[in-house]
Amino acid sequence: MTDEHLQAWVEKISLDSFGMPFRHRATFNRRLKATGGRYFMKSHNIEISPHQLENYGTEETEKIIKHELCHYHLHLLGRGYRHRDSDFKLLLAKVGGSRFCKSLPERLQRKPAPYKYMLKCTSCGMEYMRRRRMNPSKYRCGKCAGKLILKGLDSKNET
Repeated sequence: MTDEHLQAWVEKISLDSFGMPFRHRATFNRRLKATGGRYFMKSHNIEISPHQLENYGTEETEKIIKHELCHYHLHLLGRGYRHRDSDFKLLLAKVGGSRFCKSLPERLQRKPAPYKYMLKCTSCGMEYMRRRRMNPSKYRCGKCAGKLILKGLDSKNET
């Protein structure tokens, strides 16, 4: 599907579901992976993730478009357009948009980074595995409130 097809699709959904025209740009953005779409408040444009369309089809993508159109129309009307606003929640339920998009399969299969550091309590010996380096002097052991020392797991010790 091209950006022109998406533009026509968004305009049709806007008229059918909201009864108001969509007068700005709707485009695909291949970089969107954690989110299904975005609404820009300054330009009033909408970006949609093509990955959602490829993985879950037109039905799920239409729900994402309705979600973004809720932001669009409520913002232009000067009403509550944020996720937490009751106006947004009511309109989203009325038009049948999705509150959250489905996670992409490649994001579900991603493995977390390996542990690089270990914090060890000098009092009770409790060990805490960490992926990121941190300053142990700012923290205490959760078990006994003892002092912590930082050790690197890549065969070198750090303090």
